Amino acid sequence: MKAIVCKAYGPAETLVIEEVPSPEVKGRGVKVRVRAAGLNFPDTLIIEGKYQFQPPMPFSPGGEMAGEVIAVGDQVTRFRPGDRVAGLTGYGAFAEEVVVAEDNLLPVPDAMSDEQAAAFTMVYGTSYHALKQRANLQPGETLLVLGASGGVGLAAVELGKAMGARVIAAASSAEKLAVARAAGADELINYRDEPLKDAAKRLTRGKGVDVVYDPVGGDFTEQALRAMAWNGRHLIVGFAAGEIPKIPANLTLLKGCSVVGVFWGDFTRREPQTSAENMQALLTLFAEGRITPTISQVYAFEDYVDAFGALTGRRATGKVVLRVARD
Repeated sequence: MKAIVCKAYGPAETLVIEEVPSPEVKGRGVKVRVRAAGLNFPDTLIIEGKYQFQPPMPFSPGGEMAGEVIAVGDQVTRFRPGDRVAGLTGYGAFAEEVVVAEDNLLPVPDAMSDEQAAAFTMVYGTSYHALKQRANLQPGETLLVLGASGGVGLAAVELGKAMGARVIAAASSAEKLAVARAAGADELINYRDEPLKDAAKRLTRGKGVDVVYDPVGGDFTEQALRAMAWNGRHLIVGFAAGEIPKIPANLTLLKGCSVVGVFWGDFTRREPQTSAENMQALLTLFAEGRITPTISQVYAFEDYVDAFGALTGRRATGKVVLRVARD
């Protein structure tokens, strides 16, 4: 089978496509023929040796995929060959076949395409956990979403609306903000036109925002924290801007607010039952038409360098997906 392989840390240009052995399946493993794979920001870090964990070399990157079950281990009870599934791999999804732990897979509904399924689990799982368990977002509260045109940002916009919040979307261009508006954002902030703090204060008539969803980091984190309302919650989701911010701790005292970390990957391992309940709730929202994955572009398998570039160059509006196999 073919796989995109990382043999040395570096940018996407250092990856290669090679023939590799088909993986063995046993126990609670499920072998999946990958139809589509989603690209996420951690993928860009893993191949450069900058992520929290590193697979042993050589490895195939890719933490999220959708496809068809082709074989199951002798302890698998939920799936059988022919089932359509989606889920998380950690790494290895940028290959024609991958073995995934049974607990890391979801059944894919008929109404969801392979590309949508490959763009579903991580962004909605992260954003739902952030807003529900970490922020306890309530109907009528104001949610400020930074990086609102990216994969997790758009998911947060949709889910914030589904939870009854007033959603303010922030992004760096009119084009990106138009995508956030289409996803349901009530108000828009263009970083380039107005300072984030000033705009958020203006749109809340000086009160500030109740919850900040922050996958961006950099200078925007402190600006958003300064726009926080009393008892607000600032969700630290990631650092797409490339810089881990240092924030004045006295702001949390003065505003009576919380800075809350969101590590969805560890949450799924530590609280599997709650995570499973979250995913079921998300599938229900999809079935009701209240959330729909926004896909920026689908790339052919061999065009993986361009796909990574769309993500690292921050050109994507929504999820970037690789089409891996059709048959």
